[in-house]
Amino acid sequence: MKEMKKIATRDSYGNALVELGKAHENVVVLDADLANATKTGTFKKAFPERHFNCGIAEANMVTVAAGLSTMGLVPFASSFAMFAAGRAFEQVRNSIGYPHLNVKIGATHGGISVGEDGASHQCCEDFALMRSIPGMVVLSPSDDVEAKAAVKAAYEWDGPVYIRFGRLAVPVYHEEENFSFQIGKGEQLTQGDDVAIIATGLMVYEALVAAELLQAQGIHARVINICTIKPLDEELVLQAAKECGKVITCEEHSVIGGLGEAVAAVLSEKCPTPLRRIGVNDVFGHSGPAAALLKDFGLSAEHIVEVAQAFLKD
Repeated sequence: MKEMKKIATRDSYGNALVELGKAHENVVVLDADLANATKTGTFKKAFPERHFNCGIAEANMVTVAAGLSTMGLVPFASSFAMFAAGRAFEQVRNSIGYPHLNVKIGATHGGISVGEDGASHQCCEDFALMRSIPGMVVLSPSDDVEAKAAVKAAYEWDGPVYIRFGRLAVPVYHEEENFSFQIGKGEQLTQGDDVAIIATGLMVYEALVAAELLQAQGIHARVINICTIKPLDEELVLQAAKECGKVITCEEHSVIGGLGEAVAAVLSEKCPTPLRRIGVNDVFGHSGPAAALLKDFGLSAEHIVEVAQAFLKD
């Protein structure tokens, strides 16, 4: 793959919030004393009267956001994924999900790539938690362009939305002028009918690199980007399964409860298809450089290639 500029999607989040703030006066942003890390400090600098630091009290922040949404405002409640999805789960469920309020949750620092912060902060359970809440939309953008588009789409969506952003800078492979985004729709990135690789978040670029490596071996992989984990683009998934015959899912999340299980559920009910899931295999992470950790946990293009090769020999 050619060299591409790299931007962390948490930076995309902060920049997108500023653009939303300019266009819509009803946008407000809440943070749990992490504005520098979540990049909502960018919004705070532009609109200090619309940014609220709720302190290290994520559960309270979520309930404040719920209240603000009943006043015609569109709150973006922001914290690390471990705290936004984990610590505040009860409040997200009961104060936002149950009354189906128009609150957006911006969760940064998701997954193993949080790196040196270690297992306590490497949230690999957030997709599973948020998918379980009725009516909750779950988004995991793969690069800067998609992340900014996802924030805009979340604002326009009537109801609760959870968006995961990353700490690690990742390649920007989308071209903004040619990109369109719609909640609930996936994106086919390459042609191929030997195997379908369905990926989300930073694993999409790894899947693209893997497809290029496989192409050199005469294996034609169809890469599909799934930003919307819920509601899943079942039509695109089923088409890939029918035309490729074998499916691999890739996510920076536990193999339990995330994209892989969402795809497996659809296939088992509507088009039984051989499936392999690449993700974090029911273990906690550990501290280390993000790039090294991703390789350690098999979240790399090289591992996708190994899985595809073995899968196609079965």
